[in-house]
Amino acid sequence: MGISLPGFLKCCGRTASKDLASHEGSKDENTERGNWSSKTEYLLSMVGYAVGLGNVWRFPYLTFQNGGGAFLIPYAVMLALAGLPLFFLECSLGQFASLGPVSVWKILPAFEGVGVTMVLISTLVTIYYNVIIAYSLYYLFASFTSVLPWSDCSKWEGLNDTICSKTPKGFCNVSFGGDIVTANLTWVKESNQTCLANSTFELDVELPSKLYWEREALRRSSGMDETGTVVWHLALCLLLAWLIVGAAMFKGIKSSGKVVYFTAIFPYVVLLILLIRGVTLEGALEGIQYYIGQQSDISKLTNADVWKDAATQIFFSLSVAWGGLVALSSYNKFNNNCYSDAIFVCITNCLTSVFAGFAIFSILGHMAFKAGKPVSKVVDSGFALAFIAYPEALSQLPVAPLWSILFFFMLLTLGLDSQFASIETITTTIHDAFPTLMKKMRIPVTIGVCLMLFLLGLVCVTQAGIFWVDLIDHFCAGWGILIAALLELVGVCWIYGGNRFIEDIEMMIGKKHWLFWAWWRLCWFFISPCLLLAILIWSLVTFKAPMHGSIVYPAWGTAVGWCMIGFCLIWIPILAVIKMIRAEGSVWQRFRSICQPAATWGPALEQHYGQRYEHLLDLDPKKSRKGLEIPTISGYDNTAYIS
Repeated sequence: MGISLPGFLKCCGRTASKDLASHEGSKDENTERGNWSSKTEYLLSMVGYAVGLGNVWRFPYLTFQNGGGAFLIPYAVMLALAGLPLFFLECSLGQFASLGPVSVWKILPAFEGVGVTMVLISTLVTIYYNVIIAYSLYYLFASFTSVLPWSDCSKWEGLNDTICSKTPKGFCNVSFGGDIVTANLTWVKESNQTCLANSTFELDVELPSKLYWEREALRRSSGMDETGTVVWHLALCLLLAWLIVGAAMFKGIKSSGKVVYFTAIFPYVVLLILLIRGVTLEGALEGIQYYIGQQSDISKLTNADVWKDAATQIFFSLSVAWGGLVALSSYNKFNNNCYSDAIFVCITNCLTSVFAGFAIFSILGHMAFKAGKPVSKVVDSGFALAFIAYPEALSQLPVAPLWSILFFFMLLTLGLDSQFASIETITTTIHDAFPTLMKKMRIPVTIGVCLMLFLLGLVCVTQAGIFWVDLIDHFCAGWGILIAALLELVGVCWIYGGNRFIEDIEMMIGKKHWLFWAWWRLCWFFISPCLLLAILIWSLVTFKAPMHGSIVYPAWGTAVGWCMIGFCLIWIPILAVIKMIRAEGSVWQRFRSICQPAATWGPALEQHYGQRYEHLLDLDPKKSRKGLEIPTISGYDNTAYIS
């Protein structure tokens, strides 16, 4: 059946008009890559990524340990000098180019390995982070009972190697009836007696919550040398954790952006409930005073360790240099105000940390009151706080299972938010490398990534699993990130050019007065790099071999840790050398070519090129002079119809 040329052109004209109308009517500015469905989804995802487990189980302890309320001074200073400048830089970088953490280094090809390092470290951390989510799931399921299984010592009676007790056990001398007698500490407390000075002998006892954590939940072996078997209840919880992550990420930001409406907001509801319940308990005031009240010690600000802890906490709390901020921001529309977003997310993150401390310490204060101990004796951080100290405190409350369910569900949602962003970092990197593949097979690729990471994580749910979790955290979540952040600042601000980068930002958020940029220039060029370098050197000088409690890692375990971080960092020089070899010209010409932006560096869409990047028009033959993308008609030269 034949068709005339005018009829064919008319038909094609309708098709092209329909495609163009569909393109222009789409909510996504970047139809090829996609954008956030709303600004709210982006902000909630960023808050969820920045606000993680560390806000609940590390910051309150650091505050208590470093002078209480006085610690907020160096914390705020380090936020302004190190945290916020890096956060703003990464958000701007990803949004400007609409590229992930590896491809965004078109800005400086010699530093592409920095992006690879970020993604590899995020991948390793993602493996063990989901194991922590699996721990939370296990405790959540264990809380659905009338009596919490770690609430008493009935399960641990008759142990030969330890004594289970919720109160101190031992003996001391007391004055009773005119005589000095030796009595056990339980009787002394019940009789309201007082031990004579220097006469107390305490037995080593373990809380039931600690025994439950080590012997029931972890089935922990004696050390890293003893791998043991896979702990199947944890393996199943790990599988469930990856199923949740995969289900939330199957459409990328389009699906995870909906999930964060719950996972990012729910932790605040739980923290508020726990705080309200906590402040009504006996001993709560003493706990809060230890956290941020009368126990504050301003003199500790003269201690360099306090400032180092503040800088380290703010740096890792905001998740800078992990690649996630660049990945999430790359889905923004070009003219989104990334400056106000950075301010909002950073302040929200810090206020959340302070707020969480009140909820944690009010209930720990009640626990100390009931145990007859000072608050300092019951406070801990990390796993010991989340799975030993706080569960022990919750077990002493009326309707204990309810509070336990709320707490571990909160840990679950806190962890999932950060995990969503980490997986998005990986899939965004794959998308940038293979856009056609991801457009057609996003769901299979996402499932494949989750399955691979689940299998790699199985070593972390063996009986020696907790040692692997600590090992990855000790090596990968430290120096590698500091080195990547330092090179990121050097590359963008010193080599690409801080002033040139500021002009890029102004293309997105509008022209600003030079005074506006004075602070950012000062931080990007000098203060932030110097702080990061100081923290990095300090960390290396004060390096100690990893330990889990009092258990020392074997030499081969420490060697594995160095190999992991070495594998992540080695790509920085390797890719720089590869770029150098592939470049043309003399050695100096090659070096110069890889230390300047690639020819394709710039905004993703033509309407944002402006005069500064109008040369990109010559690189894309499918662009019209009017800035419209012409639908391709198979078998015909579409440019012939453009005039």
